[in-house]
Amino acid sequence: MESEVRNLPLHTGITAPCLVQGDAEAPPVLLLHAWAESRRSFDRLLPGLAGFRIYAPDLRGQGDADKPPDGYSLAEQVADAAAVLDALDVPTASVLGSSSGGYVAQQLAVDHPDRVAALVLVGAPLTLKGRPGFADDVAGLTDPIAEDWVRGFLASFPLIQEVPPWFIEDRVSDGVKMPAHAWKLSLRGLYKAAPPTETGTIQVPTLILWGGQDGLLPRADQNTLAARIGGAELKIYPDAAHLVLWECPEEVAADTTAFLASLA
Repeated sequence: MESEVRNLPLHTGITAPCLVQGDAEAPPVLLLHAWAESRRSFDRLLPGLAGFRIYAPDLRGQGDADKPPDGYSLAEQVADAAAVLDALDVPTASVLGSSSGGYVAQQLAVDHPDRVAALVLVGAPLTLKGRPGFADDVAGLTDPIAEDWVRGFLASFPLIQEVPPWFIEDRVSDGVKMPAHAWKLSLRGLYKAAPPTETGTIQVPTLILWGGQDGLLPRADQNTLAARIGGAELKIYPDAAHLVLWECPEEVAADTTAFLASLA
């Protein structure tokens, strides 16, 4: 399968690497990773998305993307996502977002409805409004970021399914790559923003995938999210917690493929 990483100079002023994979004529899918992760968090998902043209960027401040001193509001993160599509000359794409990447995806669909053909929201919040409890720990970070701190932070998110140790270590590496200011400002940009579905209407076909043992995002919020997006389908994975992408990559890929194929 054709695969390359392109360094994209974005008109928002940063350069971001983007994995480009799959047949150039296949339906395009933009993958948006979670806060403090990178495009590599999709490594276990990609084999199941072989029928699509995949675009998976590192988002501002994370992975191998530029890490400017500011520009981390939700609106600016969304502007980067739209700028990735511009740099790739992709007029419209289906968008899959994991966790907070699904928050960015929702706002992208609100702000740029012509760019989003469909949404797949994987363990994505209805709202991040309000400072989370772990923000105090993040606020105390200094450079360089300690591996042990990242490992402990990730361990605070329970896992029901077994996740390969190499994958978790890759996410530790993602966290260590982020400077302290990027940890703090990207989190603040998420929890300071108005929830996307309160700022506009999402009118694209949407699949919501949620772990039935998610202790972070309530089931009621997922029901509300589905109700606010006309015709959205909510599917629950009973044996998964919040990190659905980590725990169930094969199922997410299969359900995404079936959903997007049904639209075609």
